Amino acid sequence: MAGKNKNNEDISFPNQKIVNVELEAEMKKSYIDYSMSVIVSRALPDVRDGLKPVHRRILYTMYEDGLTSDKSFRKSATTVGAVLGSYHPHGDASVYDALVRLAQDFSLRYPLVEGHGNFGSIDGHPAAAYRYTEARMAKISNEMLRDIEKDTIEFIPNFDDSKKEPLVLPSRFPNLLVNGSSGIAVGMTTNIPPHNLREAIDACICVLKNPDAELDELMEHIKGPDFPTGGIIMGRAGIRAAYATGRGRVKLRARTEIEEFGQGRSRIVVTEIPYQVNKTRLIESIAEQHKEKKVEGISDLRDESDREGMRIVIELKRDANPQVVLNNLFATTQLQTTFSIIMLALVNNQRQPKVLSLRDILDEYIAFQKQVVIRRTEYDLKKARERAHLLEGLRIACDNIDEVIKIIRTSYNDAKERLMERFLLSEVQAQAILEMQLRRLQGLERDKIEKEYSELLDKIKYYTEILGSEELVKEIIVKELSEIRDKYGDERKTEIAAIENEIDIEDLIDEEDCVYTLTRAGYIKRVPASTYKAQRRGGKGIFAMATREEDYVDTIFTASTHDDILFFTNYGKVYRRKGYVIPEAGRTAKGTNIINILPIEQGEQVSAMIHIREFPEDKYLVMVTKGGTVKRMSFAELKNMRNSGLKAISLDDGDELISVRETDGKQKIIIATHDGMAICFNESDVRPMGRSAAGVKGITLREGDFCIGAARCREGGSLLTVTENGYGKKTPIAEYLRSGEEAQKRGGIGVKNYQLTEKTGKVAAVKVVDDNDDVLIISSDGVVIRMAAQDINVYGRATQGVRVMRVEEGVKVISIARTEKELPEEEDAPD
Repeated sequence: MAGKNKNNEDISFPNQKIVNVELEAEMKKSYIDYSMSVIVSRALPDVRDGLKPVHRRILYTMYEDGLTSDKSFRKSATTVGAVLGSYHPHGDASVYDALVRLAQDFSLRYPLVEGHGNFGSIDGHPAAAYRYTEARMAKISNEMLRDIEKDTIEFIPNFDDSKKEPLVLPSRFPNLLVNGSSGIAVGMTTNIPPHNLREAIDACICVLKNPDAELDELMEHIKGPDFPTGGIIMGRAGIRAAYATGRGRVKLRARTEIEEFGQGRSRIVVTEIPYQVNKTRLIESIAEQHKEKKVEGISDLRDESDREGMRIVIELKRDANPQVVLNNLFATTQLQTTFSIIMLALVNNQRQPKVLSLRDILDEYIAFQKQVVIRRTEYDLKKARERAHLLEGLRIACDNIDEVIKIIRTSYNDAKERLMERFLLSEVQAQAILEMQLRRLQGLERDKIEKEYSELLDKIKYYTEILGSEELVKEIIVKELSEIRDKYGDERKTEIAAIENEIDIEDLIDEEDCVYTLTRAGYIKRVPASTYKAQRRGGKGIFAMATREEDYVDTIFTASTHDDILFFTNYGKVYRRKGYVIPEAGRTAKGTNIINILPIEQGEQVSAMIHIREFPEDKYLVMVTKGGTVKRMSFAELKNMRNSGLKAISLDDGDELISVRETDGKQKIIIATHDGMAICFNESDVRPMGRSAAGVKGITLREGDFCIGAARCREGGSLLTVTENGYGKKTPIAEYLRSGEEAQKRGGIGVKNYQLTEKTGKVAAVKVVDDNDDVLIISSDGVVIRMAAQDINVYGRATQGVRVMRVEEGVKVISIARTEKELPEEEDAPD
């Protein structure tokens, strides 16, 4: 073969041959080989252990070198060098970067390496050089390699065929789901979010116990991604799509809280940020948005994070609406990000990249664990049989010890062969007899041999049963997974928030009646109604919620979690939210500030809440203002409501909306005043009006008086009136009607409702109740008492009533609510 050099001189290549190939075909073949090498050997995780080759090699090298969690730390350079020299012939930076990520608690939900030294931070600071840091396996990594020495997985030659490396780790927990993975290969990418260990294992156990489990059943166990940095996932639709198809998008939002400080000022405090967001860059981005006037209303920005946790403080100007500023920050900065889920992993023994659904991942992992358990059992069975075979030879020797000794003593160099021939022993058994120590001939030692042999027979039987029963294999997997869950499991870090207008969101949320509580300072929460147990009248009650010293509970309301909650404010506006959107909290918890839920203005407060499922035209809302104005409006007027709310009533200067009631157009409405007056009229006296109307006069007020509440006059009901000092009474509705039957005309001064004295105090609240109701009475210090309405005495209008709640000096009753009756479990002695 010959050719020419650059000077056009003839040159020859002896013993060489030129093969003519098409450039296109060669490029295609070479590129495919390169692509598959990147896909299989670098970028994509194995569905079985959730690891890429570099991570697997790091953990196995640590295991080989004895760097387990119970050993002392060793320089990271040691591990990096060992990985490069034995398994991973690439740059040291790639290996060290992978090791660093395995140790970062803000990158992995459950770090697999325990680091000692600077391994980087959420601020984006890089890790120190590997000569300065130290590392060892984390405790949970022991479960990744458990039983690897028992031939549970395949080993393959390393790059120079000098050693063997594992093709996959045993991974006794579903690491692909638990820690997730991300990577970019040639023509494909993977981005699998981390999950909570308890939830992932519970989902595995669910499939093991119920192979026909559908996605809905799996999602009862595995709620959604659980990121190491916490945050809030907005909605479940993206999660469900990802679990069903392997692809989806979830909106991840920082955890924020709006606090009040100073005189009428607010600040936004960020305590958790979205996954993979650089905190320093986030703060710079917020400052840049403010500088460019894309986000206005910020007066100060600082990072108060310390060892106790993250705290980014955004102080606002006095006239800024905190909810508006926060929404702008969500829209323009990484306080809110989108996490694209692509659950792509290698299946079929690392031969095929495939996008997997949640059920696919669980099925692949469970199938792998079955192989691990079966291979481990086969290994244990093999070792047990080998040991039993050896013990059988020792038992023969013990039974014929004199003859064995004689054969050995009379042999020159053929004792093994003579023993094998005389007692029909195998070579292994004969060798064991020759190596047996004389002390094994004692009676106690012989008993130990018999005991061990008996135990081995039981083990052999058990191992054989396992290999013959798939159900036993499943039971073992469930047992071992449960042990890992109980040992390493923890609570979720990432909250999943329900959002409105999302597909089948209500199907994922249990429906229950809850008590919705709102304080004067604007803190709201929901608590299951069953939390409050009925007591006798005059009891001191149970503590309802923790409030600040200057705050007190103002409104209490009972509704279903699936109802639409309409929030009417003192400014005459109305907002709509689903009941489950209101955060649930403990009985004594303070709750969440309403400005985190509703875009209310400075000084605007919620004055009434009602619940409804639909918005029919023949159902109405009757609104009453503090100044005695009344308005009737069809529910249909509120059907198309924006998140920013609508105007429900036009108010005069200085007037406020205090009460809203649902009616059917045929009700009698009763309005009560602070000075003990009341008027009852037909709602038909008030014509239906549009949203922008101001209403008509409902009651004429004397000087200094004002309305404190309104109610519908239910048939068979009584008007419960409670005063500020804890006195109350029930009065039949008929006493507010002319001749006991005919309602008054709206606009009058009404009739006396309560005989007020210094002892009783002014009227605090009214509610129409009957004997099938329970009543919740709440005081300004946050104490609530629940009692049966039938336990409250019936008196005429112009009477003082009796004590229904004991209040301390300086404390007043401020609200009451009606709820369904329940049987009392604990009773307090009456006064």
